[in-house]
Amino acid sequence: MADAATLPTVEDALALGLTREEYELVCAKQGGPPNLLELAMYSLLWSEHCAYKHSKRLLRTLPTEGPHVVMGPGENAGAVDVGAGLVCAFKVESHNHPSAVEPFQGAATGVGGILRDIFAIGARPIAVLDSLRFGEPTRGGDRVRYLLDGAVSGIGHYGNSIGVPTVGGEVYFEAPYEQSCLVNAMALGLARRERLVRSAAAGPGNVVLLFGASTGRDGIGGASVLASAELGQDGEGGEDRRPTVQVGDPFEEKKLLECSLELLDRGLIVSLQDLGAAGLTSSASEMASKGAVGIDIDVAKVPLREPGLEPFEIMVSESQERMLCIVEPRHVEEVMGVCEKWEVSGAAIGAVTDSGRMRVLRDGEPVGDMPVRALVDECPLYDLSPRKPVDPVYAPPEASLAADAPPAETLLALLASPNIASRRPLFEQYDAIVQSRTVRRPGQADAAVLALPDGSALAVSIDCNGRRVAADPYRGTLEAVLECAANLACVGAEPLGTTNNLNFGNPEKPHIAWQLTEAVRGLGDACRALSAPIVGGNVSLYNEGPGGPIYPTPVIGMVGRLPDARRAGRLGFARADDQIALAGPFAPSTAAGELEKLHGRPLPDGLPAVDVAAVAAALEAVREAVRSGALSSAHDIAEGGLAVALAESCLASGLGARVELSYSAPLAEELFGEGPGGFVVSGSPDSLRELSRRVAVRVLGTVGGEELTIEPAAGGEGTTLSLALAELSSVHSEGLAEYFA
Repeated sequence: MADAATLPTVEDALALGLTREEYELVCAKQGGPPNLLELAMYSLLWSEHCAYKHSKRLLRTLPTEGPHVVMGPGENAGAVDVGAGLVCAFKVESHNHPSAVEPFQGAATGVGGILRDIFAIGARPIAVLDSLRFGEPTRGGDRVRYLLDGAVSGIGHYGNSIGVPTVGGEVYFEAPYEQSCLVNAMALGLARRERLVRSAAAGPGNVVLLFGASTGRDGIGGASVLASAELGQDGEGGEDRRPTVQVGDPFEEKKLLECSLELLDRGLIVSLQDLGAAGLTSSASEMASKGAVGIDIDVAKVPLREPGLEPFEIMVSESQERMLCIVEPRHVEEVMGVCEKWEVSGAAIGAVTDSGRMRVLRDGEPVGDMPVRALVDECPLYDLSPRKPVDPVYAPPEASLAADAPPAETLLALLASPNIASRRPLFEQYDAIVQSRTVRRPGQADAAVLALPDGSALAVSIDCNGRRVAADPYRGTLEAVLECAANLACVGAEPLGTTNNLNFGNPEKPHIAWQLTEAVRGLGDACRALSAPIVGGNVSLYNEGPGGPIYPTPVIGMVGRLPDARRAGRLGFARADDQIALAGPFAPSTAAGELEKLHGRPLPDGLPAVDVAAVAAALEAVREAVRSGALSSAHDIAEGGLAVALAESCLASGLGARVELSYSAPLAEELFGEGPGGFVVSGSPDSLRELSRRVAVRVLGTVGGEELTIEPAAGGEGTTLSLALAELSSVHSEGLAEYFA
């Protein structure tokens, strides 16, 4: 890039991602053409990743208020009240585009970034979850394995090193993610309610202080650029893009975390903001905007990792493990002392002003001067032009199972399929119990459970089936929210709040705009029905390449609370001779299910309607039964249907089961149909009778033995399915093992 004093052309603006109209608007806001530094800053803050210019109007329709909400959208993370003076901060964000270029560092720095969002509001991180999407392992070959191994290794490296447990998550393998993988990371933290801090700058004359790692060329333009355009096929241009991927250091972040929390504990800082996408440009400008003030930054005072960085490089670098804070002059020396204690670099790099402008200086000489409101608040917002597609957007999957395969063969194929197979090979790479807070870890329950100091517990789940959302964006998103709430119900937790990461293709295309619009509508309706408001989230668009868009994937993260950690539910059958029942308003359908994928069938045009009120009532009934200790186990029915849920409940405990089905629906739907509202539960006859007073309960059979046997009810017609647990375990455990060898 030319010297900042050189006036750019419209071609420079186009190269930086602005449109001609946006460049003309920038000129109007500036009162003339911007210089190249100013143009670079506008291009980043007006990018899709920073400005949400194609989604902000939709997001404003979501419910954001509720009795438990302490901090809603607009801050680094949302927070809900969990009792005893504590709040839980949580958020989910994506690092999709960087991970498609360099999966290890892309995923690792995604974890680092979401952790900084948590401690930026004063909460100590206590857990991480991840939501991952890759292409088909058998089709994508070496590229899928490279992305899978790199992303999982990066998540484990960062989380394990910094000492924050990875307690849950999900991974799906579908052809539309082959060119654009998804890496979404969610984090939770705890804080005293009165110690929460916001990011708004305040107090003209106060000092702007940067602390943490030094600034380098790594990550220049990183997430803010990569996440605002489509990627090339199979990583095309990857070598050119690789320098834009940030490089993380979890050990530096650990020091930064402790330093930040001590500064907050001692009341030494006015406000705090992490440096993420667009680096100093975004963090300083957003702090100024929220506080309705101005900020001056002198780039000559920024600690550099390498000499010779130009002002624009310093302002847009996304070097990791850095924080920006506002400090009263009388506290600067004490703040620097805390930084020195934690061996963290710190430097006063500027000041808060009453000018309402973002000024960039070099050795006191101005090199950039922009109105804060123009930079942050006046990016043009665009109305979408949604239109439901006439023709299918996604090609049918390749068939891997004959349509007339018998039930036993079908169940084994489902248990071995990448979307259902045991995630143990993945979770073995993560430390799930560090901090000694984890009550239920992966494989033990449908949601992770984390103990709180007063004996209660938090539960957290993250979920989305993109295949079902692709078939019906509204109902598929509705189902994703209900699935998260069902996971919480199975451990006895009531939802407190929701976060989301909306992963979609190019919103400028009418069919993608339709997917996004319908998904946000479903998200809002479901959250309102469950009284689980949105407290924050992220939007990741342009996830597509020459082969087409990803499945629309609105990843949902939900946090709930249960009063007694000791009574947290489990998914595995617990006692021989317990009765097994199907509870809830379950109406199975194979439409868009995992079985249809194995059969190679195209996506249907829509999903069956959902009675949300009935499902919500079932969630409450199951939740209360788990909390009271009446149920020995609870597991919601998801991918693969009832037969898979029964098998998973057996495998989680090593106890077999014998059940009878009436086959009131077609055999495939009865055994393998999917849909919300169904739970496999076990307990005493009395406890199931009590549950039936609140929700539909159909007793299926009993726990015991070393086989899973599903047979027709007495006098009925149908096929008996009987498989040894050893065989079920073998195919389930080996389904993904080879990809982590």
